[in-house]
Amino acid sequence: MEDRRHGEGEMEHCSKKPFFSSFSPFLSLLVLLPSLVLVFLVCKLDLEIPWRIGFDKDLSSLQNSQLNSFSNIISSPKLVESVDLDPKGQSFLHSIEESQKTVAKDKEANGKSATPGISKTERYSKLKKLEEKLGRARAAIREASQIHNLTSIHHDPDYVPTGPIYRNPNAFHRSYIEMEKLLKIYVYKEGEPPMFHGGPCKSIYSTEGRFIHEMEKGNLYTTNDPDQALLYFLPFSVVNLVQYLYVPNSHEVNAIGTAITDYINVISNKHPFWDRSLGADHFMLSCHDWGPRTTSFVPLLFNNSIRVLCNANVSEGFRPSKDASFPEIHLRTGEIDGLLGGLSPSRRSVLAFFAGRLHGHIRYLLLQEWKEKDEDVLVYDELPSGISYDSMLKKSRFCLCPSGYEVASPRVVEAIYAECVPVLISESYVPPFSDVLNWNSFAVQIQVKDIPNIKKILNGISQTQYLRMQRRVKQVQRHFVLNGTPKRFDAFHMILHSIWLRRLNIHIQD
Repeated sequence: MEDRRHGEGEMEHCSKKPFFSSFSPFLSLLVLLPSLVLVFLVCKLDLEIPWRIGFDKDLSSLQNSQLNSFSNIISSPKLVESVDLDPKGQSFLHSIEESQKTVAKDKEANGKSATPGISKTERYSKLKKLEEKLGRARAAIREASQIHNLTSIHHDPDYVPTGPIYRNPNAFHRSYIEMEKLLKIYVYKEGEPPMFHGGPCKSIYSTEGRFIHEMEKGNLYTTNDPDQALLYFLPFSVVNLVQYLYVPNSHEVNAIGTAITDYINVISNKHPFWDRSLGADHFMLSCHDWGPRTTSFVPLLFNNSIRVLCNANVSEGFRPSKDASFPEIHLRTGEIDGLLGGLSPSRRSVLAFFAGRLHGHIRYLLLQEWKEKDEDVLVYDELPSGISYDSMLKKSRFCLCPSGYEVASPRVVEAIYAECVPVLISESYVPPFSDVLNWNSFAVQIQVKDIPNIKKILNGISQTQYLRMQRRVKQVQRHFVLNGTPKRFDAFHMILHSIWLRRLNIHIQD
């Protein structure tokens, strides 16, 4: 069997007797001791001082009013002196190091050698060069973050980030430019459709399928040389796994877990990259509610890999330092044209609007408090005959976006498309692109306990403040738009940028 972890090829053996063999063991130890200490110190420094650009800690709970207090975001990146903790409280990087040793021993015991075609030295050299480039990118972003202008100073023929919708326009712009220069993604070829390499491009799960299809095209950021990649994409569709493997009403999901476990085993045995990082530079994505549960069958996937999830719930294991929030975009027909726009602010006659089924305790509270009880706050579980849902969004000043059974809601993006100020009512939810976007500048965040005060809170927002927020909603639209062919700064690129930021958080060594 081959050692897939390090990519070790033939070991070069020397027939000559080692120089130190003629000395006593004690003397040999004295001569080698300084070198051993130096190696230990270098490894120790790598483990204890990771280079990071995202969040420096996980949040056990997240209140809506605290979205602006995320620490160590792109607006003020820093060199962190501590390491991440996994859900069991163990050192994340230390656990990777120990796991790598275990994997190496197991595969050595099984007689595995290297993946053919490239030597260990070549692979190490390529990885080292990639990490050096990432180091320079981190330094450039940190330098850019020290400039606190509301407008990026970097020239760009397409778009220059500006205004308070960004935490730090200059840092974001520089990070985006660095991503365009460096990011390469290898998409694993293993796996058969329809559960792999495809997904739905319409319905509430559309962003999952559209992203997978775009990566499969191979036109943007992908590479056919895995040794040149910074990230590795696991192209399975949770939506399709559920569709083909789940028996309705059985409450049995082991078949899905077995499929994911087997897939990771295939990847690990055929390629050296999963074991090299213990999955830390690999990513998957899902808009299905079962995305987090699906990943839990493979501990390394759950704890180490970058999980891009619509269900970005920190109370269910979502970790903002390594996981990315995925915008949920409901494409009812699959069409992406004609989704943007709404009435001017002066013609928006409805203060606040929501329509949706009873779906979770937050909606229960909302409907109980406001359903058909107020002429300004229009809340329905079912729209009256003759009233269009889209037209209501387009003529409302504020659009209520309560969580359902899970934290994500397509109403957030629907509100942005309709140029209606989103009102987030959720618990433990991390909105998409929060490490770049300042959601407090263009959205209202209401805690669940304040549902009875919705009208009072919204009426407390002055006309001037509302007009500012509504203009910012129109500005932030570009980052949530889906294009047939992706365009710079659109939803596809912003999702990639979120993943790119998480890759900057780690330093991979072979």
